[in-house]
Amino acid sequence: EVDMQKVVFNGHYLMFFDNAMGDYWRALALPYTDAMQQLGGDMFVKKASVEYFGSAHYDDLLTVGLRCRRIGNTSLTMDGAIYRGDTLLVTCELVYVYADPATQRPQPVPAVLRAIFDAYAAGQSMVELQTGSWTDLGALISPLRAAVFVLEQGIDASLEWDAFDATAVHALACNRLGQAVATGRLLPHAPGVARIGRMAVVRPLRGSQLGRSVLQALERVAQVRGDTAVVLHAQCSAEDFYIRNGYVRQGAVFEEAGIRHIEMQKSLG
Repeated sequence: EVDMQKVVFNGHYLMFFDNAMGDYWRALALPYTDAMQQLGGDMFVKKASVEYFGSAHYDDLLTVGLRCRRIGNTSLTMDGAIYRGDTLLVTCELVYVYADPATQRPQPVPAVLRAIFDAYAAGQSMVELQTGSWTDLGALISPLRAAVFVLEQGIDASLEWDAFDATAVHALACNRLGQAVATGRLLPHAPGVARIGRMAVVRPLRGSQLGRSVLQALERVAQVRGDTAVVLHAQCSAEDFYIRNGYVRQGAVFEEAGIRHIEMQKSLG
């Protein structure tokens, strides 16, 4: 929102930083609500200070950055900055208190959460990606697929679970809290051709490259076993994602489990 001078209202910069904090949690591969529920706490803003060096104007392309400066016993301090190109416009300091969600009384930042922030700052991966059988991974994959396909998309549970799970190679990405955040499976389709399906990413983390990582892991499995191509039935809403990852359309749109799909294929070189 801009005023008559075509500059951003001062208070809106805090909203920009708040949105960036949401992206920070996504970068940590932590679905915020589920992560806080597992940890038994919540983050509350204690202090927000903003310093202005210039104004953003209508149609400006801005870069918003955040870094964790300090983790205290019960608090977390974030430094933020907003740039237009190389020009610094705004800085901020955000202080969060980790507290009991019911009473809002401060409590110590859990060691595991502290370690996740440290690992991210050190450039380490926020997820562990593994491939394996349904026997090994199904207990973690099943609730994720139920949440995405049955609860969110309304697919009948009888269509979601099939006999192919037992023979498929499954990929699973877990964050540093051990939560399942992305999955997919690989099946034989025809001689030399594999089929990928049941691709799912937990809702808050979509668009964070997790789906791409799972897709590439399954493609590597297919390559190793000698497949030269992969086919899949993509939901039409996800078609652009697969195009960006090298897949091309095959044929016309069709309906599967009440959702519009398109068959897509990729050659494995």
